Amino acid sequence: MSIPRYTVWGVTGLPEIDAGDDLIGLIADAVAAQATDDPELALRDGDILVVTSKIVSKAEGRQVPAADREKAIAADTVRVVAERVHPGGVTQIVETRQGLIMAAAGIDTSNVPDGIALRLPEDPDASARALCTGLRERLGVQLGIVVTDTLGRPWRVGQTDVAIGAAGIIVTDDLRGGVDANGRPLQVTITVLADELAGAADLVKGKASGIPVAVVRGLERLVTTVDAPGARTLVRSVDDDMFRFGSAEAYRLGYDAALAELRDGDQTPPKRVTQQQD
Repeated sequence: MSIPRYTVWGVTGLPEIDAGDDLIGLIADAVAAQATDDPELALRDGDILVVTSKIVSKAEGRQVPAADREKAIAADTVRVVAERVHPGGVTQIVETRQGLIMAAAGIDTSNVPDGIALRLPEDPDASARALCTGLRERLGVQLGIVVTDTLGRPWRVGQTDVAIGAAGIIVTDDLRGGVDANGRPLQVTITVLADELAGAADLVKGKASGIPVAVVRGLERLVTTVDAPGARTLVRSVDDDMFRFGSAEAYRLGYDAALAELRDGDQTPPKRVTQQQD
């Protein structure tokens, strides 16, 4: 009986990425340099590359002046989910044009030159497909790509990496209709493989390491065609999203609904009270 296992390692040697850089060529060169020192690190069929979205955004020219960060956040925001006032200002959790729920629309000033802020890739799945296609052609191997970014989660402390783009991999494992180890039917279980890959890879990448790319080996069963459904399919539809509204937005909607009901009944509307933002 084979023992299930996989390995993860960081791709070192990548330079600082600038707008217009050939990211495919730079990643391929860094992988080849590692393989020169250790042939086991040469990419092979079934490997999965996990790439931090920051270097994708840099190569795609998604930089904006830090002074224009608030304008960029507004431009990339579909709706404000929640706000919290703190001594340093106001933190907004928003839905981005990519369908993600993130603080400040994912526009970041870490690991970029002073005076610069960085927007997310315009279409992370398209970016992943371009990387997947280019690297498969360049390296001659059937690999998968996950593009990641860091975000917080409700009810959990801190942040973790998740997939915001994917190509050439199966992003979920839908276990509904099967049974568990005890033979009980599974009715709701869908494993988000792309996010699990993102989290595993971040253990050898990380914001402070200067390693924006990692390789996951041993999960070749997840590698598939380049045009397989990407990470956008992981975004819940409006009808399925039980937590679509933040507390401030839910309060406003509830108040407006109650006000409309009172008006329809020709009653005196209640006095509006101010709720503390959270």
